[in-house]
Amino acid sequence: MSTKSKQRSPWFWIPTLYFAEGIPYVIVMTLSVIMYKRLGISNADIALYTSWLYLPWVIKPLWSPIVDILKTKRFWIIIMQLVIGVGLAGVAFTIPVERFFQYTLAFFWLIAFSSATHDIAADGYYMLELSDGDQAFFVGIRSTFYRFAMLTGQGLLVILAGSLETFTGLQPLKVEVQALPAEVKTVDFNTSEFQDLQQEGETYFVSENELTIPIGKVDGADADSVFHVVNQWNIDNQFYPADETIKKDQKVSWWHQVVAEPMEGFLRKIFKAEVPTLSDEVGNYAIIPIRLSNQPEPNQVQVLNFGYEKGDKSIKLIREYRYEFSDKNWDKPAFAVVQLDSKLDRPTTASFIGRSGNISFAWSVVFMVIAAMFVLFFIYHRFILPRPASDVPNKAEGSGVLTEFLKTFASFFQKKQIGVAILFMLLYRLAESQLVKLASPFLLDAREVGGLGLTTGDLGLVYGTAGMIALTIGGILGGVVASRNGLKYWIWWMALAINLPNLAYLLLSLFTPESLWYVAAAVVIEQFGYGFGFTAYMLYMIYISQGKYKTAHYALTTGFMALGMMIPGMISGWLQEIVGYQNFFIWVMICTIPIFLVLPFLKIDPEFGIRKKEY
Repeated sequence: MSTKSKQRSPWFWIPTLYFAEGIPYVIVMTLSVIMYKRLGISNADIALYTSWLYLPWVIKPLWSPIVDILKTKRFWIIIMQLVIGVGLAGVAFTIPVERFFQYTLAFFWLIAFSSATHDIAADGYYMLELSDGDQAFFVGIRSTFYRFAMLTGQGLLVILAGSLETFTGLQPLKVEVQALPAEVKTVDFNTSEFQDLQQEGETYFVSENELTIPIGKVDGADADSVFHVVNQWNIDNQFYPADETIKKDQKVSWWHQVVAEPMEGFLRKIFKAEVPTLSDEVGNYAIIPIRLSNQPEPNQVQVLNFGYEKGDKSIKLIREYRYEFSDKNWDKPAFAVVQLDSKLDRPTTASFIGRSGNISFAWSVVFMVIAAMFVLFFIYHRFILPRPASDVPNKAEGSGVLTEFLKTFASFFQKKQIGVAILFMLLYRLAESQLVKLASPFLLDAREVGGLGLTTGDLGLVYGTAGMIALTIGGILGGVVASRNGLKYWIWWMALAINLPNLAYLLLSLFTPESLWYVAAAVVIEQFGYGFGFTAYMLYMIYISQGKYKTAHYALTTGFMALGMMIPGMISGWLQEIVGYQNFFIWVMICTIPIFLVLPFLKIDPEFGIRKKEY
């Protein structure tokens, strides 16, 4: 580490660097979906094209040697932040144009590849600039600011876009919905009741600014019939287009016939699992009429996005609504359906809002703001990032790029104990990779099928607040303690921390408590354990990546990490449906055993991770 590096605290650059690492990812994977939905792209197209945008992060280990061989990690970080800024500006400028979907997708691809490259360089730089002890200490800090980036992209930037839509449009339409104990009555859909709705001074209006829905259940088939009629009315009157459906091959696959179906029968017989039956009843609902008070100019379309604003998410719209009012349909009402969670049993409220502003302008401004942010990141890190003496291109003199490229991959698999290391990376989260897929469904599913019957609002409260706080504290604490005693000292304790709390879900499935406090306690324990225990996983990936090509090798370890999460996660839902939640959580606990059989074979330097005072 250079003298200059020692004089600059990592606190000056680690938070901003990892915040900058998380923002492009959440923009490409989440914010793009919201933007396209607001701009009227169909669900089928959104799902198809934005799913492919994840590819650069999946295959980034394939070009990680280029980052190691050519230029410095600092160079790649700074240049990629500038390129990401250019890509974001490209999105902003092409949103208003006619073929915006194609042009913005092209810029999102540029952002995705640049962001994945930035990830490779940032992780490599982190290992080069920091001592082993500082790497351990700051591992929780960097994760925390990465999570802050996720919250910013999913929350603050969406709020900014919504505020700009409101500012540039007509007065927002607000509807307060209350769920109260009352007699449940049949809801009839009679459009003639809403034909003569009028309200002076308002462009958009509803039958009532406040709507009350009796708490209770109704027949599911009857509700579906009403939902279909309401949806068809909106389609027939051109408020929105018909839903696109993706055709699927109905032929039973060879895999299902030869492997899946026999395995399912075998597992049901072993676990004596019966197919659970769900109630035919669903939560009560109400119909909200929306109408435009004045006729638009010819060929002018007034768009209204109507959706959830705040309150209990146990009250929700049955779909996202984006209406188009024109001179042809303005004199007819459009309709929205709001429904209660079938498990809701207490009074509660939620607010819904319709915004009708200049959507293209709003999202263009949002992306220009983010582009400006990355220009500032580029300038800031250009002057603040230290210049480690070890941050040099890893290309041997006289060696060709292709030769060095192949040598990078070969050297990873020639490391001592690489077989044990790969087993560790694949098995450390074997149990967690399956639990994480089914934890929320378990909490939400009805008690008739073995779930806990939480409402959507309760789930958001438990995971979005208490769980997130516990996860963050666990991650930070893990880094702090690891920097004091080292990875070797803590790896067994952290393996226990990430695996043993899974027992909380098994206990929940056994006792099915009705109190939300017990559920919240279980989630807090599991999330804290995950945050604390994941520290060892990240530090071991850093440890096994040590050597000449540490940047490329760390990218390869992230590939094994993704593989270890992906494959078990893919079969977890299928397995749970066969054996039920209780047996599934027993299986999860069994899956905690393999990693403890691997740990005794790991050879770790006792000094690795211990922080020494250097500045």
